[in-house]
Amino acid sequence: MTSSSPLARSALTRKDFPNGFLFGAATAAYQVEGHKFGGAGPTHWDTFAATPGNVLRAEDGALACDQYHRYGADMDLLKDGGFDAYRFSTSWARVIPEGRGAVNREGLDYYDRLTDAILERGLEPHLTLYHWEMPAALTDLGGWTNPDVHLWFGDFVEVIDDKIGDRMASVATINEPWCVSYLSHFLGHHAPGRRDIRAAARSMHHVLKAHGEAIARLRDRGRKNLGIVINFEHTQPASDDPNDIQAAATQDATNNRWFIEAIAKGHYPQEALAGLEPHLPKGWQDDMAAISQPIDWLGVNYYFRQLVAHDGSSPWPHTKPAQGHLATTQMGWEICPEGLRALLVNLKDRYVGDLPIMVTENGMAWDDHVKNGVVHDPERCAYITDHMGAMHQAIAEGVNLKGFFYWSLLDNYEWAFGYERRFGMVHVDFETLQRTPKASYHMLKDLIKRS
Repeated sequence: MTSSSPLARSALTRKDFPNGFLFGAATAAYQVEGHKFGGAGPTHWDTFAATPGNVLRAEDGALACDQYHRYGADMDLLKDGGFDAYRFSTSWARVIPEGRGAVNREGLDYYDRLTDAILERGLEPHLTLYHWEMPAALTDLGGWTNPDVHLWFGDFVEVIDDKIGDRMASVATINEPWCVSYLSHFLGHHAPGRRDIRAAARSMHHVLKAHGEAIARLRDRGRKNLGIVINFEHTQPASDDPNDIQAAATQDATNNRWFIEAIAKGHYPQEALAGLEPHLPKGWQDDMAAISQPIDWLGVNYYFRQLVAHDGSSPWPHTKPAQGHLATTQMGWEICPEGLRALLVNLKDRYVGDLPIMVTENGMAWDDHVKNGVVHDPERCAYITDHMGAMHQAIAEGVNLKGFFYWSLLDNYEWAFGYERRFGMVHVDFETLQRTPKASYHMLKDLIKRS
């Protein structure tokens, strides 16, 4: 991958962004902590990974990056890099191993120590309550398809809030609800690996109902700066053929608009309901008021452009991916910084107005290697500077953008791709767990330094 963008040649720095703009990095519990430590219960990712064919080399998050023991050194990397904030998540199964009932104090105390470590280094802690690690005991009961899952989640949220809620700079309820539901219950690519349209529709609704339950409970406790993190792709038709245009509209409705329209407008897009409404739970409309209660900020995860073609040989949604001409990452994702600018402006114009937005994830996987003690990743450096340029342009067009969290601080467990795909700005040797900051880390350190 190479970049011809002028942004890659003339990178923006902290002074080009508004005062108070946050620069941070993000991780997720199961991907970095080491789930075998601290009395954590099994998750549906443990069982998904243990099933042949689901995860590359059948790898799981048992050890991951061992941040459970190495969190202090990892927070030093952020402090030494001049970053402002750390976005992390809490593992439901670590805190409540059976998903309901008895609390694992050892697991809860870990998040207390982590929070202290973040604050002691002058960083802001930004919490995501759920980042995909459903306790296996709840998956046995249907997980996100169970009509009571929002209540189970609400109870977990209160346990976390009791321990660390008063020290959080912001709290997000759910990370990437599309991945939690559609990707995991319709496409089957993530745990629990289902391919069932009824399960997909119900989980797509229940995950939003759980978001609403968490917001309501936290509001009752007087908490502020509450939001949700939604992943968006830059969806475009593969051609000017009307069938491809319709296919792209359907995918945009299911992948992008379903969650933001429910939260911002209190309804689901018609193009998605055309396939999903027959499978939604009875009386789903009665939940929309709770789902659409006000939030204080919106988290945006953005990585790529997706071209969509019509597939008349398959059932609804009658779509298939098409590959375009843009450079791609190790994931095969097309790199399109313009898509981020367009997305942010569209969110402002159509959905959230002046509501604060944070880009909570943006980054790229690449086949990085340590050579003579250093990691050169010019492709990632170009990716970051180009997307910083897109954010800067969006701010100039009136988007109330408050921060950018690079994904990820560390190379980590990349779900179904195991430890092969490296998103980190810090290289991790998964044999020794040695951390080596990459050139992209040093570039960002230089760009965001305070004069």
